[in-house]
Amino acid sequence: MRQSLADFESAFVEDLELERERAEHQRRQAVVRTKRRHIEHQQRRGTVRYTLLVLGLLATAVLVTIAMFQTLYIVMG
Repeated sequence: MRQSLADFESAFVEDLELERERAEHQRRQAVVRTKRRHIEHQQRRGTVRYTLLVLGLLATAVLVTIAMFQTLYIVMG
């Protein structure tokens, strides 16, 4: 009886340790996933901002060119 109780106790302690290790591993994986998602979100947002900047610059260049030629046409006309 005593040995079976001691076996039960040692098995319980081992299960507790395994459960703690498993929980810690899952927590670490969750942290890594969260960091990875945050980095991906930042990269996506940066790409969108860069694209908008380039499109804004191109639109400005086109509008300035059109305005310049219209002004030249009016002055020379």
